[in-house]
Amino acid sequence: MASIRDLKKDVNFVLGDIIEAVYLWEAGSNNKDSEEGSVIIDKAIAVFDELMSMIHEKEVTDSKAHFKKIRVELEKKATGLVEELNKLGD
Repeated sequence: MASIRDLKKDVNFVLGDIIEAVYLWEAGSNNKDSEEGSVIIDKAIAVFDELMSMIHEKEVTDSKAHFKKIRVELEKKATGLVEELNKLGD
């Protein structure tokens, strides 16, 4: 099983890449500080906070299942954020 440190890095990198992609979209479309981009960034930060609090839970009975659930949640929420970002480009 991957370490908790690796899971934290994955959460940080995935959501950080989404935020960076928003900044790149804003720079490429001359739409700096757009409201749409800010909404996606705020959602990414909220997901980060939520997942980190789940990682730091102490009262976990089955840690393997708990961390697997966090990975699934990261994938699901990151996919949703990327879909929102892709809609901006349309």
